[in-house]
Amino acid sequence: MRSFEMKIIDLSLSIDENAPEVHAFGIERLDHKRGVEHLNWVMMKRTLSGKIAFLLGKRIIKPDDLPDKEFLSLETVHCPVHIGTHIDYSFHYGTKSQGRASKTINELPLDICFSDGVCLDLTAKKPGEVISGEDVEAALKKINYSLKERDIVLLRTGADKYFGSKQYLTDYPGVSPQAIEFLLDKGIGIIGVDTLGFDRPYKFMMADFLRTHDSKYLWPAHFFGRIREYAHIERLANLDKLPAYGFKISCFPIKIKDVGASWARVVAIFK
Repeated sequence: MRSFEMKIIDLSLSIDENAPEVHAFGIERLDHKRGVEHLNWVMMKRTLSGKIAFLLGKRIIKPDDLPDKEFLSLETVHCPVHIGTHIDYSFHYGTKSQGRASKTINELPLDICFSDGVCLDLTAKKPGEVISGEDVEAALKKINYSLKERDIVLLRTGADKYFGSKQYLTDYPGVSPQAIEFLLDKGIGIIGVDTLGFDRPYKFMMADFLRTHDSKYLWPAHFFGRIREYAHIERLANLDKLPAYGFKISCFPIKIKDVGASWARVVAIFK
């Protein structure tokens, strides 16, 4: 029998409380030793009789009762869904998309979350610049590839190398609505990027808005999701390890009800 061989490249970032972030979050970590105390506090005192028995020392688990005097670890993550590698969908962009109620992340069609991947080199774009439709078209011509329906397109800027530093929050280009529309017109359902967000960094958007008072500078890629329904992946990593095409992308979001985005473990799969 022939064994099935495949190679997987992780394209996801960790949720890391030591990395600078836009939103506050934290991870409570209960280690194995303190887990014994937590076990008694939570599990052994649920009823009145249990509390009395616990206080009398009759209903208690001691460290010596457990292997290695340890219980189980427990981590509690208090974290916005937009930290770490994640997928944004219709409801995140607004209450309506294409004239109808926006869909939440648990309504994202799963059949578009596993498909052929295409990785485009946009590393020439500088922080604060915009990736245009012409940029995307030129990147496709460079690799001599014609997009097909349901390809998952990944835009490589190289900004993931800054993850863990303050530069990650500020040094990357944005994706234009024109580029998104170009890809959607080709039948693309999911677009990914290796930057903090799909739009330009806040400092560039805000500077242009305050200079002109023109709202077109404020989160145009996100707000375009009110005009055309689409999903995008933010905070990818390791796109430099991918060829231009010839691989599958798996990007299934965690199923959370009635939210606009969710974390995803995005991987590239090669046979």
